[in-house]
Amino acid sequence: MSPRRRRRVAAPPVALALVLALAACGPGEPTAERPAASTDPAPSGSPGSPDASASPSPRTGTLESPETLATELESPWSIARLPGGGALVSERDTARVVEVLPGGGTAAVAAIDGVVPRGEGGLLGIAVRDGRLYWYATRADGNAILRASLEGSPGERTLGEPEELLAGIPAAGNHNGGRIAFGPDGMLYATTGDAGVPARSQDPASLAGKILRLEPDGSVPADNPTPGSPVYTLGHRNPQGLAWSDDGTLLATEFGQDTWDELNVIEAGANYGWPLVEGAAGDRRFVDPVQQWPPAEASPSGIAVAGEALWIANLRGQSLRRVPLDDLASSSVHWQGEHGRLRDVAAAPDGSVWALTGSTDGRGRPAEGDDRILAFEP
Repeated sequence: MSPRRRRRVAAPPVALALVLALAACGPGEPTAERPAASTDPAPSGSPGSPDASASPSPRTGTLESPETLATELESPWSIARLPGGGALVSERDTARVVEVLPGGGTAAVAAIDGVVPRGEGGLLGIAVRDGRLYWYATRADGNAILRASLEGSPGERTLGEPEELLAGIPAAGNHNGGRIAFGPDGMLYATTGDAGVPARSQDPASLAGKILRLEPDGSVPADNPTPGSPVYTLGHRNPQGLAWSDDGTLLATEFGQDTWDELNVIEAGANYGWPLVEGAAGDRRFVDPVQQWPPAEASPSGIAVAGEALWIANLRGQSLRRVPLDDLASSSVHWQGEHGRLRDVAAAPDGSVWALTGSTDGRGRPAEGDDRILAFEP
């Protein structure tokens, strides 16, 4: 792992312009330009100003008018909240980890060695727990999950030596899954895609097309569905969102192929049907999604629970979807075409929601200042 010279970039508030249709989720599909965003002078408390480290939290906007916390991110993929404020962001194609400071703006932390970006692969999901950064990355030998100690203070963070937790997850130019998150049980969950070979999803011996469950040190929990196996559920095509409701229910979003994207309630040991079924099939062998959408309207990526709702970042749909936790079969769509492709969302300790745009991923037409993090009160 090679540390990079740290740089700080102020995050000015922006007035985002209304956008046209953005790039679709699949390669080669048509794209459309978004108008460039205009910028104003940097706010007080931005990195480089004397009170930057003293600012307890960045300003937060509304759903109708979100606040911009960070700009100039390159192919960002995942947000991981930090204790005490701020967050880390992974950049898929640069393999960088970037810190979003508590007062806004960014500082580079490190570039992860051994990452081999290709297509949808690269540095993907990240999570923080007990002073360590965990990450899911595409390497020459496949996808792997690693961790390292996270050291230093805001704006001056570094990573220790990496420790491999799980390797041998099939990788490809697409369908890599890649989201990781810690559950309320303290276990590390990870989504994996079928890596372009659908039959792997139904093979319990393969790590592809699954949701995995690990101890924080990478060992297999004793109460996993199959003794000695990290596989928690199977039959997935390309799941990319993980979040838990307050009652401990695990929810996951999944990219469909041609017919249906899915929102699923995850049950230990269950089979979600891919490639034998896509969407709700009414087949007792499989668990049906609680909600589904045509891929052109959704392509759901990261998710988060905040304000008694599940928030879903949509790529092809270029929108933010709100699903009430007391009615998982309904939803409302926000920001349609306003901020481009959305890759991830995260809940902040103050109750706000952070949304990560994804227009620099090679399938969008980024506006000036993209990609960015937007914040709002739910």
